[in-house]
Amino acid sequence: MTSPIDAALTDLADEFELLGDWEERYRYVIELGKELAPLTDAERSEANKVRGCASQVWLVTEPHADGSIVFRGDSDAHIVSGLIAILLRLYSGRAAAEIAGFDAKAAFDRLGLSEALSSQRSNGLKSMVARIQRDAQAALG
Repeated sequence: MTSPIDAALTDLADEFELLGDWEERYRYVIELGKELAPLTDAERSEANKVRGCASQVWLVTEPHADGSIVFRGDSDAHIVSGLIAILLRLYSGRAAAEIAGFDAKAAFDRLGLSEALSSQRSNGLKSMVARIQRDAQAALG
């Protein structure tokens, strides 16, 4: 049986497949970022800031009683906002154990992001994933 996170990855991979070259895919990633719900000024705090990103990145983690974790995020860079939107589609609303066990690197390879991003953006993406997985591990106790 396919897990919800794997189903989300398949949907994203299908969407990326429909787009031709990386110029189109970058535009799509930027569009995804424009759809993020804005964070409040209070949520743009040092506590929510993701370290290791060249851009300003904030990630809000909201654990729920049912064991799921909802993530919200934003950045001051358009392409990074789009990468956050991709991460939220994969991770937000999932069970902590599913998040902690998900192979993000394989997912980015499947989407073609690994080779399409600069090393600086790739490092920032890894930092965001590390933060999400750390928060999931913390929720597991």
